[in-house]
Amino acid sequence: MPATIRDVAKAAGVSVATVSRAMNGADNVLPETRARILAAAAELRFTPSGAARSLITRRTDTICALLPDLHGEYFSELIRGIDQAARTRGLHLLVSSSHGDAKEAAAALRAMSGRVDGLIVMSPHADAEFLSLNLPQGLPAVLVNSGAPHRGHSSWEVDNLGGARAMAAHLATRGHRRIAFVAGPDENHEARERLRGWRAGVPEAQRGPVIAGDFTEESGWAAGRAIAAMAERPDAVFAANDMMAIGCLAALAEAGLRVPDDIALAGFDDIPIARYVSPALSTVRVGIAELGRRALEGLAGTLDDPQHAGERHETLPTELVIRKSCGPG
Repeated sequence: MPATIRDVAKAAGVSVATVSRAMNGADNVLPETRARILAAAAELRFTPSGAARSLITRRTDTICALLPDLHGEYFSELIRGIDQAARTRGLHLLVSSSHGDAKEAAAALRAMSGRVDGLIVMSPHADAEFLSLNLPQGLPAVLVNSGAPHRGHSSWEVDNLGGARAMAAHLATRGHRRIAFVAGPDENHEARERLRGWRAGVPEAQRGPVIAGDFTEESGWAAGRAIAAMAERPDAVFAANDMMAIGCLAALAEAGLRVPDDIALAGFDDIPIARYVSPALSTVRVGIAELGRRALEGLAGTLDDPQHAGERHETLPTELVIRKSCGPG
């Protein structure tokens, strides 16, 4: 049978209450007593009950990141940033995906009541009404790339508009006469901002078609196939994320088109694989892991000092990364 707290108390010659205080880091335990208790616990291989500790401290030391999806390098990098920052603070991370579905996102939020100390929410549905209906009362939450800031919730955002405008303007000033755009999902805030940036950066006379996508490689591949078959083919393509750009690159190659000689190509995010495809992908660099780290730090600050944490709204800058898929910089 696993050792209990009573076994530790008996081995250390102290009360159960003293063992509990020592295990929870209370100050009112003598150093030599704490050392004796910890030694007894180690010898007995005693593991404190997380549920019991939560009843005492009212903390689970666990946070949840609710994301629209878990597939692909973007979310892998985001989770990496959140997890690294969480571990430095002794916090455990749960990850949940809504698969882009509003009902699943609502169910996930409601299910977190009593299970976690706080939430990082990245969802296209996370507007003020949605949060008021589904976020458990009193549970701290911060928002990532959710659009307009919501009162009562700190938020972290990427400069999607500015980054897309800069890349679109780069393609336009490189002399491309017809620049197509592969868009993300209509309901996604980041996708809408990147489409706005393309329109702002490309003069109307140089705009090619807008082709629907959903941020996946498959939709990028389908867009590339459609572009290759066009009678009036664009001479540059800007995809709203790198995953679609990489899918598009594969489809163009299958059609016998050379990037960048026949058609220039750019993406957005600078996921790790972008530099290793051939040709290396020009893109808009986002500090994806940094975005996750900042969101976690903001949430942790609220958990540590709810009364004085304040409400923060930050926009992270982007950076153009010009590689071979656009031709010479």
